[in-house]
Amino acid sequence: MPSLLILIPLFGVIILNLAFAGSRKAKRWAFVFAFALFALQIAVAIFHHPALSGNALERIDAFFKISFLVDHLSFLMFLCIGIVSLASLVVAKYTMADENDSFKFINLLILASLGMSAIVMVKDIFSLYVFMEVTAISSFLLIAFPRSLESLEGSFKYLILSAVATVLMLTSIGLMLMVAGTTSFSGLSIALEASRSSELVALGVGLFICGLFIKGGLVPFHGWLPDAYMAAPAPASVLLAGVVTKAAGIYTMIRIVTSVLGSYRSLNSVLLLIGTISIFVGAIVAIDQKNFKRMLAYSSISQMGYIIVGLGAGNALGLIGAAFHLFNHAIFKSLLFVNSAAVEKETGTCDMTKMGGISQKMPVTGTTSVIALLSTCGIPPLAGFWSKLMIVMALWQADYYAYATLAILGSIITLTYFLSMQRRVFFGKLASGMENLREAGGGMVTVSIILAAITVGAGIFFPFVFTNIISPIKELLVR
Repeated sequence: MPSLLILIPLFGVIILNLAFAGSRKAKRWAFVFAFALFALQIAVAIFHHPALSGNALERIDAFFKISFLVDHLSFLMFLCIGIVSLASLVVAKYTMADENDSFKFINLLILASLGMSAIVMVKDIFSLYVFMEVTAISSFLLIAFPRSLESLEGSFKYLILSAVATVLMLTSIGLMLMVAGTTSFSGLSIALEASRSSELVALGVGLFICGLFIKGGLVPFHGWLPDAYMAAPAPASVLLAGVVTKAAGIYTMIRIVTSVLGSYRSLNSVLLLIGTISIFVGAIVAIDQKNFKRMLAYSSISQMGYIIVGLGAGNALGLIGAAFHLFNHAIFKSLLFVNSAAVEKETGTCDMTKMGGISQKMPVTGTTSVIALLSTCGIPPLAGFWSKLMIVMALWQADYYAYATLAILGSIITLTYFLSMQRRVFFGKLASGMENLREAGGGMVTVSIILAAITVGAGIFFPFVFTNIISPIKELLVR
């Protein structure tokens, strides 16, 4: 029953706060509940996986009276949400010493998970908007959690730009409702196809796409993202970079474009242009960053550009490449933010100019960071290589030769700034004052190893992953 992924977190948060708030056992119960929730999330994803059930699960839920859809793309996003949320939970346990702060953070994390799970399942555009706002409100609070000037500024920037996105999307929904008389994906798709030449439809589509560009932090709507990622507490950074912006912006873009709007050359041109600009702006600005988390934030902008470029190719290979890169980015970027949290906790800083040679003291963190950066740059046989290869091949197949060449060039620039990061943080001579440094705690090391193993495994066993998980997406999305 899909509504369980909304009801369990909702009632769980209520029970946690009524029964355990202020209790000495609050932290323990919160962690037990959160682990159970995310285990359920992954289990639902597996058992609703169309490869096991024979077809996609599509029904009108009896409790919410909302039409839900769980298909191969949903399955992929459930895995992202479950894995990244668990990683964020472990980072919270490692970095938050105050029990009350941990308890509050976990409540917000559960609410964000509720919103993202619903985003993945709903199949009407207004319900989609509602749950995007649930996720956004949780994110504002997660960014502002430390209550420092920096975190409040980052949260305020996100709040303002998200409010702009809200106005754009609500206006768009109103315009499309006027044309179609419905907000369901299928009804909108039919009505928009019949009214494709309408200026009102073009305006509605354009406004909604711009709103999603803001939610996804793509250039030129990216102003909030670096400050939010950098200022947020470490576990919130893992969650935001790993899955929140993907669920609220990038996944939604894929779903709306393929299930409602369809592939049209004018739309593809916009996606290709925005995606390519994001790739290069994110990569070039990342080169000059001195703060570890801020560099990773600009890297996220660049890598999300690849997903949008894959979608803009307008063919089946581009779609599955975009979906696979969405999954890969969730894993390797979460790994990098987990490692940045470990480095910040042990060294007391994110300033890369004060670091150097710390892989001598933190060998697991250093090694897993190398794996993540190589996957990000598209080095074989890691998972990132295959998703980027599919995107480049899709662009070439669609006769977008210039964009394919630029995508390859973007990966070379990515390799440049990540090698610089690795040299400044992990390689070379051990920096002064780091002699007593030690490896991160057992939970953090375990999470880093698991995320690195997923990246390596998805690359080495790519034929299996492609056949059973990635390739079927084209049958559900390509019209």
